[in-house]
Amino acid sequence: MKKSVKAISLVLASALLLAGCGGNEASNGSSDKKQYKIGLTQFAEHPSLDAATEGFKKALEDKGFKEGDNVKYDFQNAQADMNNTASIANNFVGDKVDLIFANATPSAVAALNATKNIPIIFTSVTDPIGAGLVEAFDKPGDNITGTTDNHPDATKKTIDFMTNEIGAKKIGVIYNAGEQNSEVQLKEVKKLAEANGAKVVEASISTSAEVKQAAESLVGRVDAIYVPTDNTVVSALESVISVANGKKIPLFVGELDSMKRGAVAASGFNYYDIGYQSGLMAAEILSGNKKASEIPVELPKSLTLTINKKAAEEQGVEVKEEWGDDAEFYEE
Repeated sequence: MKKSVKAISLVLASALLLAGCGGNEASNGSSDKKQYKIGLTQFAEHPSLDAATEGFKKALEDKGFKEGDNVKYDFQNAQADMNNTASIANNFVGDKVDLIFANATPSAVAALNATKNIPIIFTSVTDPIGAGLVEAFDKPGDNITGTTDNHPDATKKTIDFMTNEIGAKKIGVIYNAGEQNSEVQLKEVKKLAEANGAKVVEASISTSAEVKQAAESLVGRVDAIYVPTDNTVVSALESVISVANGKKIPLFVGELDSMKRGAVAASGFNYYDIGYQSGLMAAEILSGNKKASEIPVELPKSLTLTINKKAAEEQGVEVKEEWGDDAEFYEE
């Protein structure tokens, strides 16, 4: 009986020793796993940019870069303040992050100004070339590439709809003159409107607090309002919607997320998708498969004209069912 007890004790001791060794191996394996720190700099808080950030993180997760496992995100929102973008970017450089995800033009410009070594992936950038981020779509910078939110046909489809179907002859455009992407879009809207026999009435702002006043300044002067993918204006879009609804002025926007909030129509794409495209680029870089300089800048992969029936009704627009031949109807 004593021998049996002794034998059992030896077996248990051996088992515990093996278990202990196994635990150490797992622990060592975990500690040896490469840990990545990614700085997320987002210019403002609104549904489109939020969706792009979520798409970016989901793409990385799908490629094996999981938050809380082998990835740690440092998310910073500039709150639509240009000065904040530089501070955020410089802090990321000081923290020696492995990669920077820059969501919107001001954040991307600040990131590139802060580092020429850390890889930068941008999204929600209207004119990467004009902003000085890349030389050409197929020739990105040494440490930067990403996705643009400027599909070449998006603005044209919306302006054509406003002038041809709604009959707008005077189009009010609310924009932040401090956002390079908005200046580019304003020029495009002017060109397209003039080609269709319409004129643009500008309402420039510098902060989100000025958006409602800008919208009110257009009352009685325009037949419709267009809001481009301007981060400052979009962050305060409800102010424009309230004026549009109250004064029965059809409101059109540059992307689908804003359309869902209460605009008549938009020709665009899902910002989650371009964020996801950017995440796939980041995964290639973190995996060591490619450098940023080897990944061309990408356009959105889809484009749809979408009409919000409820918003159209609230803003005095009679919806025609034949519009469904070339567009999709959005109903809550």
